Amino acid sequence: MDWVLFVTQILNGLQLGVLLFLLASGLTLIFGIMDFVNLAHGSLYMIGAYFCGTFTDITDSFFYGIILAIPATAVVGVIVEIIIIRRLYSQDHLDHVLATFGLILCFDALVHFAWGPEGMAIPLPAILDGQIEILPDIVFPTFRLLIITTGLTLAIILYLVITRTRSGMLIRAGASNRTMIGALGIDIKTLFTLVFGAGAAMAGLAGMMISPITEASIGMGNDIIIVAFVVIIIGGIGSVKGAFIAAILVGFIDTMGRSFLDTFLKLLLSAESAETAAPALSAMLIYILMATILIFRPQGLFPPRGR
Repeated sequence: MDWVLFVTQILNGLQLGVLLFLLASGLTLIFGIMDFVNLAHGSLYMIGAYFCGTFTDITDSFFYGIILAIPATAVVGVIVEIIIIRRLYSQDHLDHVLATFGLILCFDALVHFAWGPEGMAIPLPAILDGQIEILPDIVFPTFRLLIITTGLTLAIILYLVITRTRSGMLIRAGASNRTMIGALGIDIKTLFTLVFGAGAAMAGLAGMMISPITEASIGMGNDIIIVAFVVIIIGGIGSVKGAFIAAILVGFIDTMGRSFLDTFLKLLLSAESAETAAPALSAMLIYILMATILIFRPQGLFPPRGR
């Protein structure tokens, strides 16, 4: 096995993992605390990317674009929660799915109306549009290293907020027993709104970080939201620690499977059969992992205490 390719794919898997964590961390808090199935979380990922592209064009700076787009996406999340989502908390999960699926269609239509049907390319500043030699013979794009660094830094910050602050204590308590914290006099509506807004900002940031690579496009969050749900199921619904570990695990499995699975299958099958089977099997690996974990640990790898 080419060790240069192997190390490069490890870094690619880490990059995918931290992006999935940014998306899944907000989703797992919303699902864990509010018991709300939000299929439209991927639409906030898309909105963040388009906001970043717009503010980058206005300010002529990618960094200012991100700084302005993060609170803008959070505000969209807060507005959606106040106007629509909070009316659905008392409904069952099927109503959540139907309502948020409708929100996906609305967001896609609004983006089409506001930005047009074409995707939006987001240029990188010269300082990020290059490569860094990490080890001898191993170079890696500077911007992808920034994604990894940003994701890991935010994971540490979020962990400290959840475990060391009063707000984090309320979030953990809400994930374990939201009825009890409501009975203790905690303002549930405000807590839910803040968590939803923070989750929207995290999802939007993930869209901002990937859009210079893939461009912002209508419906870009519809596929990745499925993987994000896989992540929170594997990690444990309501667990930020579980979301992080599961996201990194899924990132590695997906990347390494797409890169090296055909090589291993050639040891067992003909070259033609291996090349045919590898893409399909690599796409199935994370779902096979989820099914296996659900058999042995139905609550996920790291369910919140009290569950």
